[in-house]
Amino acid sequence: MAQDLPFQSIPPAPETFSSEHLIIRMIQGLGFRYFWATKGLREVDLEYSPSESGQTCMETLEHIYGLAEVIANSTQNKATVRPPLKVPQKFKMLRSETLAFLKIATEQLKKMNPKELEALKVIFERGGGQVRFPLWNLINGPISDAIYHTGQVVSFRRSSGNPIPKGVNVFLGVKN
Repeated sequence: MAQDLPFQSIPPAPETFSSEHLIIRMIQGLGFRYFWATKGLREVDLEYSPSESGQTCMETLEHIYGLAEVIANSTQNKATVRPPLKVPQKFKMLRSETLAFLKIATEQLKKMNPKELEALKVIFERGGGQVRFPLWNLINGPISDAIYHTGQVVSFRRSSGNPIPKGVNVFLGVKN
């Protein structure tokens, strides 16, 4: 059910700054933005494309799903298979699973100390081979890319006549 989905708001900030808290907060910010960018999307919104050669909103959401999978897998030191083995074809399932990936990532990171965090790798598997990257690449790669594309979804839905709900405050992480 929609009310059971995570990231309707961002929890209160931790009392201290740490590498774990910073990356968790970035993912929470992404989750909050994604939650509200995708809430109430209609079929016409999902089919919207800014041009004939551009991706549709649904294709953009599928890309964000893949990025969220990388984020979740990286926090578990699991490889992400490319190309993806499965991407949900129904919007509701795609939205739910994307948010679940982000929730998994934040929960995993909350359990880690700085040494454990430092040991994490972003791992891609393709054709039986693996490549590994430092966790830094998760920030400038999948997390930043997902935030960027979530902004596109906001723009797409505005262009198709369905702006995000009033009262969504990304600065405070709440909906009034």
